[in-house]
Parts: sequence; C-alpha cells; structure tokens
Amino acid sequence: MLWKPHEYQTKAIKFLLENGSGQLWLSPGLGKTAITLETIKLLIEANAVKKVLVIAPLRPCYAVWPDEIQKWDNFKDITCSVLHGPQKDKKIHDKATIHVVNFDGLAWLSNTFRRLGVKLPYDMLIVDEISYLKNTRTQRFKSLSPLLDHFPRRIGLTGSPASNGLMDIFGPQLVIDRGATFGKYVTHFRANYFYPSGYGGYTWALQTGAEERIYEALADKVLRMSAEDYLELPELITNKVYVDLPPEAFKKYKELEDKLLLDIESGQVTASTAAVAIGKCQQISNGAVYLDGSEREVQHIHDAKLEAVIDIVEELSGQPCLIGYHFKHDLDRLKKAFPSAPVIGSGVSGDKLTKIINVWNEGKTPVLLAHPQSAGHGLNLQGAGHAVIWFSNTWSLEIYEQFVRRLYRQGQRNNIIIHQIIGRKTIDEAIIKAIEGKDKTQQSLMNAVKAYAKEK
Repeated sequence: MLWKPHEYQTKAIKFLLENGSGQLWLSPGLGKTAITLETIKLLIEANAVKKVLVIAPLRPCYAVWPDEIQKWDNFKDITCSVLHGPQKDKKIHDKATIHVVNFDGLAWLSNTFRRLGVKLPYDMLIVDEISYLKNTRTQRFKSLSPLLDHFPRRIGLTGSPASNGLMDIFGPQLVIDRGATFGKYVTHFRANYFYPSGYGGYTWALQTGAEERIYEALADKVLRMSAEDYLELPELITNKVYVDLPPEAFKKYKELEDKLLLDIESGQVTASTAAVAIGKCQQISNGAVYLDGSEREVQHIHDAKLEAVIDIVEELSGQPCLIGYHFKHDLDRLKKAFPSAPVIGSGVSGDKLTKIINVWNEGKTPVLLAHPQSAGHGLNLQGAGHAVIWFSNTWSLEIYEQFVRRLYRQGQRNNIIIHQIIGRKTIDEAIIKAIEGKDKTQQSLMNAVKAYAKEK
C-alpha cells in the first residue's frame, strides 16, 4: 500500500525537517512511526542522513518499526535490523538503514562501540516513547547521555509526555537539546518552575504561572497534537459493572481498608506507602491476595469479578475483547476461565508477539489477555476488537489511556465499549474517580482515596 499522509501528518513531517531536533507529542493513532519514516526517507534522499538509530521499548522494536516499514510501499528502500537477542553482535555491523535497540540494550550498545574503538555510524537518533528517559538517574539515561553529541539530529516521540506531572519533561528535553531549553541540571529546573510541598516537602508543586512558562519555552521545540482534534474517531463508551463481594470476602476487605483509611486520616502514611496498602485492597477486591508480599503464596478469596467478566464475554458471543489484568494471580484465574486465550505480558516479544497481534487483528481471537504496561505502547490492535474489559482497574491515567488506545485509534470502525469491573464499596471506586479526574500525578490517587474516605 502507498502511505498518503494526512494534512496534520504533513505538518509534523515539516516540523521535523525544519527543526532538525525536536519532539512530537502525538496521541496514539496519529501515526508517529509513519511520520518519522517519511522524514527519514526524505532526509536520505537529500543526502542529509545515512544511518539512523531508533531506541524503543522492546515490543515496538519487533512489532512496530519493522512492520511499519514492510506495510507501506513508500519505505521499500529502507532496511531495518533489531539489535536484540543472540545475533545482535553481528547485526551491529550490517548495512541496514535503521538499527532498532530497546532501552535495556543501551548499555550494551555503548560498551560495544567503546570496545571496538570506532565512531558511532549513526547521524540521526529517534527515541520512541522518550518519556522512558524522564529519570536522569537511571542506567538507561546514563548509558545514552555520553553518546548524544554524536547525533546531529535527535527526535523524541511520545503520546504521554508528562505521565506524573511536568517534572517528567526535563529528562526527555535534555536528550533532545542537551540543556538549551531548561539547563543541564534538574535541580535548576525545579528551582525555576517548582516549589517543595506536601508531606516532608518531598512533593514538587508548580509555581504560579510555571506551566505557561514551560510550554512557552517549548513552543518551537515540541509539536503537540491530540487525536480528538485531528481524527474522526468512533464513540468511546464506558460501562461500569458493579459487583458485590461475598459477605466473608467483604469482611476481610473491610478490616484492611479501615486500617488504611485510619492511617491516611491520621497522616501516618505517604503517597507511596499508601499505594502499597491500596494495592492490597485492590487484590482482595479482585478475588485473591499474596500472603507474603511476594508472588509465591496466593490466597483465593472470591470469584465475583471473574464471574462478571465471564458474563460479558458470553454476551459478546465471540466478538473479540481485550481484558486487562494487573496481578499475576489475576492472570492465573483468567487463564483458567479462558484457557485458549493468548497473553501479552512479561516475556512476550518478537515473533510470538507479532503472531498474537496478527491473529487478533484478523478477528480470530475471541479473548486476548494483556497486562496494560506490556500492551500499552506501540501496539496496533484496532483491526478487529472493540471491547475492553478492565478486570483490574488502574489509577494511572497514562496506563489507562495508552491501553484503551490500542483499540481506540485510527482505523477503528466501531464504537469502543470499556467495561470497568468495580467492586462495590471498595477501593475500586476511588481508583475510578482518580481516572475520571484526568490528573496524571500520583497525588490524584491519594486525593481520590481521601474523598472516598470522607464520603464513607
């Protein structure tokens, strides 16, 4: 097929060509990969670029970049190698136009070229999901940082630039312009735009007018586009499915929740420690709980949520549905209910992942089980399914939106129905409110839990 860019995609290509280095903050479904490939093609034709390094999460390395190149006739002259697995030491010497490496492979890449004593062969860097580099203290950031000056052109791609607030944008922008916008030190960035607040002063809040100043500083360095503004998408419908925990299960749940709410009310917990307790409450609401804090010993408590999921799947009568789970014991019980359902989760990548996606998009998979963080970036699942079931709800707006947008994106022909399985009078209700509040910071969970406690 021939890829014909929409007007907004042409605008994005022009932005990348004119700026040399910059970021595309585009909602999932707007075609970030194709936009970038067209830009690479034009730069190669102009003899401005010869070889490109793409850094991406592992699943997009295998399931997005090679597939997008093969999909469109426009990119038939672009070759691609994935630098992962046992053959990566050989592939690093091949003549492919694009080398794709995952974030965890950055240390290996850096060490390999240092050991060989040769200059990096790339003249353009693409960081897909650049928000993975928001923390400048991580090993992946430290591995990449010494290499950045070797790239005349640096492009960042993401649909979630500030998943935990605007503090997240410092690291990615440092990758793009080496400190030209916000300086080279996160401490200076904090001092210029934030002030310490919250318990112990460990939470950073925006200064008055800081958000506007940040976006003004990024005005000519970032292109922001929302799917709602540029695509005619089908309707997104939310169906809240409330389930009652059995009396004995609810009694166990109440004991744990009452202690949590009392600790929050007395100020004895921080957001991070409360999140652990909230996770425990959520497990019981889901139907099982880890007994020792690990994933070894699990106590089964009830099947109220599982039965609700089974009912929805039966109502769909074979129409493909995507089911999101969080805990391993969630997956274990779902697999017993749907033994033939494929799983996108930890350790699923490469050819196995590609096969799962292809069969799903052909409409041959009635049920697909997926961990939202494993299937939340880069996967195109809009080919057949239009139902999402949240067996285990998430408070993270970024994870929620990314997971739903695997189906709710360009190419989807049907209305999307999101079924949220909610334990009545449980922490699930607060988690759903955190999502509905559209707040991308972890504090939103604490705020929602406090409101939930007050209502009770």
